[in-house]
Amino acid sequence: MKAQALLNSPRAQEFRHFAHLECPQDPLYAALCLMVADSAELLALLDHAPPTQARPNLLLAALHERVLAGVDHALAAYFPSVGGQRMPDAELPAVLLDFTRHERAALMAHLRTRSTQTNEIGRCAVLWPALQHIAALSGRPDLALFDFGSSAGLNLGLDEYCYRYESAAGSFEAGAAPAPHRPWIQCQWLGSAKPMPAHPWRVVERMGADPAPIDVQDESAVRWLAACLWPHDRERASRLQQAVALARLQQRPVVEAADCLDALEHWLQALPAGLQPVLFNSWVLHYVEQEALVLMRQRLAALMRQGALFWLSAESPQLRPAGLELPDLAEGATASTLWTLQWAKSGTLQQRALAWSQPHGRWLQWLS
Repeated sequence: MKAQALLNSPRAQEFRHFAHLECPQDPLYAALCLMVADSAELLALLDHAPPTQARPNLLLAALHERVLAGVDHALAAYFPSVGGQRMPDAELPAVLLDFTRHERAALMAHLRTRSTQTNEIGRCAVLWPALQHIAALSGRPDLALFDFGSSAGLNLGLDEYCYRYESAAGSFEAGAAPAPHRPWIQCQWLGSAKPMPAHPWRVVERMGADPAPIDVQDESAVRWLAACLWPHDRERASRLQQAVALARLQQRPVVEAADCLDALEHWLQALPAGLQPVLFNSWVLHYVEQEALVLMRQRLAALMRQGALFWLSAESPQLRPAGLELPDLAEGATASTLWTLQWAKSGTLQQRALAWSQPHGRWLQWLS
């Protein structure tokens, strides 16, 4: 009875949803999700994960990490990330089940202690114009960037990356001067809004905070970051390695914080005068329990009223600020990540939608 209940559970439905809507472009992950959804034994693996992390992408990352670690098993033949070329077939369900039994101890350790930490620098293609917008709106070109839930802090290096945008009116570039060691991030600029005129700004101070930060000097920790990527996407994997190499050189400050808002408050108090502080989070609030999220919003509202803090949030549209209307999407775009901005003016909270984007920054639709 328990097994049958699992197969009809919300967890099974979530895996089916993930296969059809979140990773249809990756045939291996789509197939694995459907196989997990049809197996009570595989679904039960997520019983070992914390409730806020018990999601399909955590199990997929745990499987991928074991493959990247070099486990000698037939499952590796299906993973392009290690040179596998075998497409999902009738033998894959049995291979997957054998792999999970063989690697059960390591998988359990990942599910109990790890969290999904994509740290996708493709989102910087949207972060770049968003920060430019904040600098123009605030009148302060010198920014201080705090990345909430920063993982390895790779988004803190946005000014080290090169961006190329393709729009109906043509292409344009932004970011750092091109160099062989710098990652290129390609982004489609959708919709009718034109790119903003060039406005001088820079990130002067930066800090990342995470309950479980990734140490870029730790090879096993970096392997976990790589495991959180889709195995077929070699472009993202290459970009990640370049971003990690830059982070190792720059040694950007990323702190471990059980309460990242406490870390933010201390950081704000220590900032030099004249800087524009910006709090940034991307696909973090989804993992915050509802009660904690309500308290977080209250604390941030107080911080915005007390000072000059701008809150830039890139999350599911369901997590947008209360009262903010859902903006229209460009034709052909699929609802995905909504970028919102909140700040205070004369003590009154302001909010607006800045952009839609694909979760990994492959396209953006600028709204403001």
